Amino acid sequence: MRTGIELTILYDGGCPLCLREVDFLQRRDQWERLKFVDVNETEYSPEHFQNITYRQAMERIHAIRSDGTILKDVAVFREAYKLINLGCIYKPTTWPLIGYFVDRLYTIWAKNRLKITGRMSLEQLCNERCIKKEI
Repeated sequence: MRTGIELTILYDGGCPLCLREVDFLQRRDQWERLKFVDVNETEYSPEHFQNITYRQAMERIHAIRSDGTILKDVAVFREAYKLINLGCIYKPTTWPLIGYFVDRLYTIWAKNRLKITGRMSLEQLCNERCIKKEI
């Protein structure tokens, strides 16, 4: 049995759907293979996470494997679900036709999720973050 953190997931702690997903994954992660990092925390520093900037992390989901490999988009969910022994849920996304449509749907979601969840634009969030860091 493997032990230790195998995947660090960078998530938006201001997104209600993201929080539900993180909560679900944390409850199912009985071997503690997953680590979750809220990029909205003022302590978030890109240099500790493969130089993934706040803007990049907010544009789409990212994760970092223990070997340093960066995953993005649906690949993050595939890996996370595999590590909690629910890989069968995302297995169909590896099939060409289904994978194509799921990837396109995720791209649409990622591009519009801030608006859909009633949040400021990415530009506004980035500007606000810069102001907070200067204080």
